[in-house]
Amino acid sequence: MGQALPKAALRPFLAADTPILAAIFIAAIEQLTGDDYSEAQQEAWASAADDEGQFGKRLASELTLIATMQNSPVGFASLKGADHIDMLYVHPGAIGQGVASMLCEALEKLAGGRGAKSLTVDASDNAQPFFAKRGYVGKQRNTVTVNGEWLANTTMQKNLADNAVPGGPT
Repeated sequence: MGQALPKAALRPFLAADTPILAAIFIAAIEQLTGDDYSEAQQEAWASAADDEGQFGKRLASELTLIATMQNSPVGFASLKGADHIDMLYVHPGAIGQGVASMLCEALEKLAGGRGAKSLTVDASDNAQPFFAKRGYVGKQRNTVTVNGEWLANTTMQKNLADNAVPGGPT
């Protein structure tokens, strides 16, 4: 008989998580975005985790959730303000196991609980299909400069149906 895959669980961010989350961030960029971004673009993007102190402050300043499997972090997501997904990264070894969906669903519920009518995300090109499957719609194309490299992404938005008033404006 086959062994069941471990179930993912969620917990809040702790400052001690910073080094492992920085490693997940870098691994996800290096291993999952090569079809959409050049090596120079990936290096510039991943450099956001070079200063772990600053990276940890960014995570701590937002509502950050950690996805774990067998008590080890395998992904994380952060909600900036009430209505913007700032980061959602999953370790390449945990892709396809529902980790990103679980993190995204939790942020959607938390955003709704904070009164948000919709949720936005600046999705990388490789993340757009994931968000589109979850009901996010592309609103505008963006180009940002990171360490001298231009990176493209798309602002996507999802209306949070739980907050919609029946018959009222959405």
